[in-house]
Amino acid sequence: MSKAPPSISLLLLLSAALLLTLPDAISSIGVNYGTLGNLPPPTQVANFLKTQTSIDSVKIFNVNPDIIRAFAGTGISVVVTVPNGDIPALANGIEARRWVSANIQPFHPQTKIKYISVGNEILLSGDDNMIKNLLPAMKNLNAALVRAGVKDVKVTTAHSLNIIAYELNGAPSSGRFRPGWDKGVLAPILAYHRQTKSPFMVNPYPYFGFDPKNVNFAIFRSPYKAVRDPLTGKIYTNMYDTLMDSTYSAMKALGYGDVDIVVGETGWPSACDAPWCSLENAAWFNLNIIKRAQGQGTPLMPNRRFETYIFGLFNEEGKPGPTAERNWGLFRSDFSPVYDVGLLTNKQGGGGRPAPALPAPSAGVGKWCVAKSEATDAQLQGNIDWVCSQGGVDCKPIQTGGLCFNPGSVRSQASFVMNAYFQKNGRTDGSCNFSGTGVIVGNNPSNGACKY
Repeated sequence: MSKAPPSISLLLLLSAALLLTLPDAISSIGVNYGTLGNLPPPTQVANFLKTQTSIDSVKIFNVNPDIIRAFAGTGISVVVTVPNGDIPALANGIEARRWVSANIQPFHPQTKIKYISVGNEILLSGDDNMIKNLLPAMKNLNAALVRAGVKDVKVTTAHSLNIIAYELNGAPSSGRFRPGWDKGVLAPILAYHRQTKSPFMVNPYPYFGFDPKNVNFAIFRSPYKAVRDPLTGKIYTNMYDTLMDSTYSAMKALGYGDVDIVVGETGWPSACDAPWCSLENAAWFNLNIIKRAQGQGTPLMPNRRFETYIFGLFNEEGKPGPTAERNWGLFRSDFSPVYDVGLLTNKQGGGGRPAPALPAPSAGVGKWCVAKSEATDAQLQGNIDWVCSQGGVDCKPIQTGGLCFNPGSVRSQASFVMNAYFQKNGRTDGSCNFSGTGVIVGNNPSNGACKY
């Protein structure tokens, strides 16, 4: 990764602007509902999600009938998962029909089962028998659904992004599937998805594989080292977008760029055995994931809406392994939020504890952003034009008749709008960069009626 050149610094500020504002309305966001811990019963979980959150879909890692039944009549979609070990048997059509009869038909359509995920990250397992039988099992389950008259349940499988052969510093537009899996395994799976209009499901986790020297790039924070794709000229301000565009490029290279992509899992733990896990970092990461799910898209897929399932719903205290494994949740077992990313409709949660606000940057008492003395008028006018074009900052005070209108001093007008942007975006160092033309000061630059 190379440092972002000064000419793109203003572009990079845009990512900082996204971090501090919760979306006005959240739709089409899902969660992974794991159950390893002392968690409330499924009926309480379903009621909580329906009545107190904007979460409209859940993904479970089995076909637990109690969970599936609990979501009947809630309007919340459910993704069920075939256990990995069941895949070889489902390569037999009769067994697939039995599976659908036992695990789908008793609950559908009262429960809105949306997808059947055939296993989870099968290629990562390295089990040749499961890999060989994966697509036959998917086809047989789809045929069994059709035979049973179930037309609104699609069959897919969730892939780890170890299916992509990419370097950490590589160009997303040159992303390709690993040799041996590309044409032999994944191309036939993608052909199946196109034929059945089902989505290609991937689990893009920046947490697994980021550069420890560039943590901010993985968690949507500033400052960071950006990535410029030399083939497209696209600028990447975060690792998640590089993973998604690498996946899209790999699909497109095989001729399947038209197949929908669903994000089956992604997230960031709020605690682990390293300094890059915190409530603040987890909140920043998942807030930006939610924004992308609303249709923000990526450099190669602008304005594209990705159906997304955050991992996970609860902190699962029963999970073995390192600390991070027990700290991926949005909520605790009493339904109180671990942190707030705008998913609660009552802003409190079932546990009675208020949702912690997104942790703010340093208190910033006595912090203002003004133009550097050596900045040129042309640079400062560029800052004014950029800030006022972004929305969210009130530029009326520097317009004719405004309290800060001073046509004889571009510097004073630029300082006002630069500071307004700085204050709105959390008073972070990055939000006062402006291609090196801004500086943070401790003295209030307000002048008469012009209040900063």
